[in-house]
Amino acid sequence: MPKTIPPGKSRQGSRGDRVLVILLVGLVLAFVIWGGVEIWGEAIDTGSVEQPGAVTTQGNEQPPANPN
Repeated sequence: MPKTIPPGKSRQGSRGDRVLVILLVGLVLAFVIWGGVEIWGEAIDTGSVEQPGAVTTQGNEQPPANPN
């Protein structure tokens, strides 16, 4: 005769609130670290990105003369 196990005892684990808390804390920490790295990256930016409308010269080229 097969043994009958009640549904409450046949589950592998409880609801898992601790696991949910650990996952949420890990996600919050990841966002905090990501934000810190973004701020640090902006602080050390050397401005190497070319600005729109900026005049650049390469080699022996002369910048355009001022028409005034």
